[in-house]
Amino acid sequence: MRTGRLLFLLVLLGCSLGSAVAQTQQGESGRLVVKKTAPRYPEIARRMNIAGTVKVFAVVAPDGKVKSVEAVGGSPLLIEAAKEAITQWKFAPATAESRELIELHFNQ
Repeated sequence: MRTGRLLFLLVLLGCSLGSAVAQTQQGESGRLVVKKTAPRYPEIARRMNIAGTVKVFAVVAPDGKVKSVEAVGGSPLLIEAAKEAITQWKFAPATAESRELIELHFNQ
């Protein structure tokens, strides 16, 4: 009974039982990320106990907005969540477009 209540409260509060941590690797420019949006851990991946790293290249406009995201590695069940989150990121302004390698680590 107590476990059921705790689970209900976690769901009610929107707490995630899994997490994702992002690391930006040195890209062409090494641009600073000024706003990160954490990806949602896909429910199906959580149920299947799938964890791992998703690697993507993000093309970033001079104004810091992400123009496109291309997955280059990771579980297909995690890739879409990673791409959706990274499209919402904001990088520091620069004089030219850049290509950044980003790794998102999904852990149970």
